[in-house]
Amino acid sequence: MDSMPINWETLDALIIDFAKSENLIEDSSSSPSSVSSSSYHSRRVIRRIRRSLEAGDIDATVDLLRSHAPFVFDDHRLLFRLQKQRFIELLRRGSPEARESAISCLRTALAPCALDAYPEAYEEFKHVLLAFIYDKEDQASPVASEWSEKRRFDIAGLVSTVLRAHLHAYDPVFSMTLIYLISIHKGFCLRQGISSPISDLTQRLLLEERDPPAIPQESLSEAPPFDEVDIQALAHAVELTRQGAVDSLRFAKGDLFQAFQNEICRMRVDFTLLDELVREYCVYRGIVDAGLVYSSEPGMQSPSKSLKVDQSVAGYSLSRDSSHEVQYASKNSDGEVSISSDQRRGSPEKNSDVPSMEGIEVELRYACESTSNHEDCSTSSLHQPENLRVPQRYRTNISAERSKRKRWTGRQDDLGFTPDVSCNQASKGICSNSPVSDTFSSKEMQASEFLVVDANNVDKYEIVLGMKELASKGMAAEVVEEVNVMDPNFFGQNPLLLFQLKQVEFLKLVSSGDCSGALRVACSHLGPLAASNPSLLKPLKETLLALLQPDEDALTKGFPLHALATSLQVAIGKRLGIDEPQLMKIMRATLHTHNEWFKLQMCKDHFESLLRVDSLKEVNMPSLAAATTSKSNADSCPSGSSQVTISSSTRMMEDGSSLSQVSSGDVDENAILKVMEFLALPRADAIHLLGQYNGNAEMVIQQIFA
Repeated sequence: MDSMPINWETLDALIIDFAKSENLIEDSSSSPSSVSSSSYHSRRVIRRIRRSLEAGDIDATVDLLRSHAPFVFDDHRLLFRLQKQRFIELLRRGSPEARESAISCLRTALAPCALDAYPEAYEEFKHVLLAFIYDKEDQASPVASEWSEKRRFDIAGLVSTVLRAHLHAYDPVFSMTLIYLISIHKGFCLRQGISSPISDLTQRLLLEERDPPAIPQESLSEAPPFDEVDIQALAHAVELTRQGAVDSLRFAKGDLFQAFQNEICRMRVDFTLLDELVREYCVYRGIVDAGLVYSSEPGMQSPSKSLKVDQSVAGYSLSRDSSHEVQYASKNSDGEVSISSDQRRGSPEKNSDVPSMEGIEVELRYACESTSNHEDCSTSSLHQPENLRVPQRYRTNISAERSKRKRWTGRQDDLGFTPDVSCNQASKGICSNSPVSDTFSSKEMQASEFLVVDANNVDKYEIVLGMKELASKGMAAEVVEEVNVMDPNFFGQNPLLLFQLKQVEFLKLVSSGDCSGALRVACSHLGPLAASNPSLLKPLKETLLALLQPDEDALTKGFPLHALATSLQVAIGKRLGIDEPQLMKIMRATLHTHNEWFKLQMCKDHFESLLRVDSLKEVNMPSLAAATTSKSNADSCPSGSSQVTISSSTRMMEDGSSLSQVSSGDVDENAILKVMEFLALPRADAIHLLGQYNGNAEMVIQQIFA
């Protein structure tokens, strides 16, 4: 699947905000805002209430609601459901005392609530009385659904939805963005009939079930006072029926963005896996210290294993090569570190997900990649020298650099919460019979294991991060020197990276007034590289134009140093046996399908600004990137592959207009909305149907119903 340029600095900011909002990291340099702290506290309370309900402890739930969200009791519909579940849970205990308590609950709480909860409540009240007669083990009884423990999870989800909306306790922006992008990605792949290279991750990360929707207090018979554009945008963004979108807007009092956030947060995510992906990304990008990482859950992979040479991590790490490369470090007499490679045969499976680099990151090109093969075509892994020489100065600077980073603490909330009634292990495996305090003790016992990190692996991370830091500061000459010391063959395998670094060095010399030095760089490096790669001639000419009008800010304005630094980090990381984080692959694939999806829809995404999707796509691409990206895409996608077939049939211009015969500009917007409303069709299908009937919405509807 095609990849696209990504603003990694924006992603870094979203990740840091997510980690701070969820208290996953310790950051002594700044204190969390009151809004963030309030939202975190509310989310923590909601999680405790959810777990109480899932465990069947209604009394504890009522106590928590009375303390933190007493407004819930004003909703008689929700109160009736809580009391009905309490009645069932009392009967489930089976003791004579519990049965007496159930009868008391029936008389004093459930019956009064049934009178004014909602029209069907009294019938449901009479129906649940059958639980006195039919045993909970009788699966054929008329109240088998009432006895089912699934009811616990349904009401837990419903209460969570209501509390989240009233308390504005929405998930952090990154979490909502990732959910949204994965949802679109899965829908796009299903609609287009293509396989996703990240399906294993997305299926486990974004769960199939959703929390039940909250029902607004107003009568559903009212005509919706909402713009049809908002209704259709919400319905298709989060896969709702039109009536579901109307109900969601009514519950949000007409606020489209609040309704969208309500619906996005109803989607369930495996937060344990999400935390692991975020942690891996933070270590890779130097946001958190690789040597001070705690595991958030027992049984999850420790960070020491995340700093890997062998990329055979169980669960979600995808191996890039059938041979597992194990690196060893030894100190030479000249004060440098030699890292040798030992090739060991591993799993015969190879990863088919080898995304091309974004923007200027075209040096990592896989000319023989397609969706059908499973071969790793990375040139950097085909010719690996036996020894890499790493300057000793990196080892001396490790402590200073690591002290600036944040410490990962993991998800530590709800430590003091232990429900009186433990959750059944068969019920989706959400709760554990072990007290939380025991779990925490177990974590402390395993702390030494989690904190033991291979020093050589940490050194390799520091080497990569050091190179990235130099590149991001525009110190191209120093980067080239250090890389050549480490691996003299590196730039021979990555000539485009060398060209970009020398481009930066040239512009830096011009900006400082040293035109003679700049010309020497051009003659010695840029010219020969462009001669061997004709696609670099145009960017070389444009680079030389800087001689005419020297500008001190030309380097920072015209060249994306952070993108170059990320490109260098990925390439050197691969050379040292450090694969890029899985989260990078997810973001590349999902942002690409987001682009393709809205090209199909022939409209702009209403919610991309809210979720910072537009910022993630804002990458300063110089002419070099444009010149090399097209060649990279041509090399990495041979004719006949499914990606080429799909993208050629749906290719649009960047402004959203279609290259096909029908575009949204040729059809009246009201006609599009009318067909979408009456036929419950996606926007693209409505446009194509209108194109067949000269834009006449009534004719389209008549033909379909006829």
